[in-house]
Amino acid sequence: MEKHCTDSRVKGVSTGVSKPAPEYVSSKTINKVIQVHDRIFCCMAGSLADAQAVIKSAKFHLSFHSVQMESPPQVIAAASVLKDLCYKNKDELQAGFLTAGWDKKNGPQVYVVSLGGMLISQQVTIGGSGSTYIYGYVDAKYKPNMTKEECLQFATNALALAMGRDNVSGGVAHLVVITEKGVEHVVVPGDKLPKFHDE
Repeated sequence: MEKHCTDSRVKGVSTGVSKPAPEYVSSKTINKVIQVHDRIFCCMAGSLADAQAVIKSAKFHLSFHSVQMESPPQVIAAASVLKDLCYKNKDELQAGFLTAGWDKKNGPQVYVVSLGGMLISQQVTIGGSGSTYIYGYVDAKYKPNMTKEECLQFATNALALAMGRDNVSGGVAHLVVITEKGVEHVVVPGDKLPKFHDE
């Protein structure tokens, strides 16, 4: 779950690691919000091993890029690196990414890199197995130019709703606020998440 608010990007992800057929959840506390550069983060969806391999390679490419350019990479550059890696390996990988960050040229941005390597810029996006349960919530509650507090509440509620319905989504919400001033990590333990129905 990523969304754009007035001066920052609030990025949230429900955490958990799943392995399809047979279904197995090894941990419900894995942090799937990964920093790929100073003010650029991505959320992983799909195969954790595939996503970790792509992110490791993307981090290398972005570090090299920032040395060559003598400045931090733009968010679109990070999303493009992830897209290229996913597209070139589309027959072997089962990983998608939500990429968000802040750069001097374009400010806050959100991109989706889907399975197979399609790249799309969006104001708000969701992904992963729990996302199918919250499209209605996101459509009804998202509004442009939310305050930081509204963004955090929106992301926390969306993650709680997804985790409440999806048995392979995690039990902890990891949120990241990315602004010109820096990065703020927010962790909401499962027992502090809002409840919307009997679980």
